[in-house]
Amino acid sequence: MSDIQMLIGGAPRAASNGATFTRRNPLDGSVATTAPAATAEDAKAAVDAAAQAFPAWAALGPGARRALLLKAADALDARTPDFIAAMAAETGATALWAGFNAHLAADMLREAASLTTQISGEVIPSNVPGSLAMAQRVPVGVVLGIAPWNAPVILATRAIATPLACGNTVVLKGSELSPHTHGLIIEALQEAGLPPGVVNFVTNAPADAGPVVEAMVAHPAVRRVNFTGSTKVGRIIAQLGAKYLKQCVLELGGKAPFVVLDDADLDAAVDACAFGSFMNSGQICMSTERIIVDQAIADAFVEKFVAKSKALPLGDPRQGPVVLGSVVDMATVERCNRLIDDALAKGAKLLCGGKADSTLVPATLLDHVTPEMAIYREESFGPVKPIVRVNGTEEAIACANDNEFGLSAAVFGRDAGRAYAVAQRIESGICHVNGPTVHDEAQMPFGGVKASGYGRFGGRAGIEAFTELRWITVQTAPRHYPF
Repeated sequence: MSDIQMLIGGAPRAASNGATFTRRNPLDGSVATTAPAATAEDAKAAVDAAAQAFPAWAALGPGARRALLLKAADALDARTPDFIAAMAAETGATALWAGFNAHLAADMLREAASLTTQISGEVIPSNVPGSLAMAQRVPVGVVLGIAPWNAPVILATRAIATPLACGNTVVLKGSELSPHTHGLIIEALQEAGLPPGVVNFVTNAPADAGPVVEAMVAHPAVRRVNFTGSTKVGRIIAQLGAKYLKQCVLELGGKAPFVVLDDADLDAAVDACAFGSFMNSGQICMSTERIIVDQAIADAFVEKFVAKSKALPLGDPRQGPVVLGSVVDMATVERCNRLIDDALAKGAKLLCGGKADSTLVPATLLDHVTPEMAIYREESFGPVKPIVRVNGTEEAIACANDNEFGLSAAVFGRDAGRAYAVAQRIESGICHVNGPTVHDEAQMPFGGVKASGYGRFGGRAGIEAFTELRWITVQTAPRHYPF
């Protein structure tokens, strides 16, 4: 068990009323973490601290910010064993997934460090004689980051890194399901020597999420909100942003299609599909959620994919290396079981896996899935995957787009030009030709379309998200006025 504290203005803090909440291990119910249950007043205090620290941090030179971010990256990397233990305890994640989280999160801090000297502008020709007209990117102020549990190190670090590089200060609201994991990131940043108040950390009990978040979004000092999580909650965040006129970056749910064309390299497709489907037990926003296979090669693909899926080890990640660990809670099990029952009742064929009675859910494949089945449209957000057979490229594209979501996608085909043409017609913010749907790099513009959200994290797109563009002029010669 781990007891953690919040961080406000550089000082560890309990909730002002002393309240706490517990996060339990999804497999055995043991207490994983006890964390402060912040009040709305605690949340406002965190924003106040960030606002107080903002002027000095914004004025700090890019080299100094870069050096601190690089130190934070090394400190975070060094905590990899702690992240592995915390994620196994809080969310049932495997060591493979936790280690990848720590590695990519450290890369995000290093990439953010490189951006500190890339926050540029331009000189724009003016029609006014002697007017030097400039467009400048400047920090916005306080950024509120709200991060989820499923890729907790990656997504919480992403909520912090580029905003800091741009000269903003940050309040991170940790997930109720992974407060210790998120707290370890804050420890790494503190170890690097960030000034007090530059990064603040708030945790809340699940029942208090609404008032705690609204108190921060409503605060005048908060100028950006970035949220990663479900589309359902994302709509609420977007409504709050509209209510208080706060810009939001939203990375929400997905139902990523994995299209296998009739000329695909089946072995390569199977390997990528297994990785995209079952990494972190399918609990990734980019997880492969619809496997769309041309009828001409469907039997051969399915045979290979079933063999691969059946061989994936399942077990308690605290007791040894596995590919599929525990899913996050029994609600996930109940959702997956419901989707399996519905699909089978409507004519789908169960190829491997099946319903579970604990959070150890096996790799499960359902073949001959049709639009009438709930799993055709709904996120399983678990290791239960539908296979949809189609006749030809046009049907494959139509199927890939037959969904409200549009985050990630993949297309497999030996003719790369043809596969690229298919990728261009898929409605998604991200698409990989001959690669898995699960793929993230710190420097890439990451985000979705449709119900998967709006705005982009990563690289230069992240600079645009977390700065304001100002028009500034300097009159260098006498100006003529009409009166």
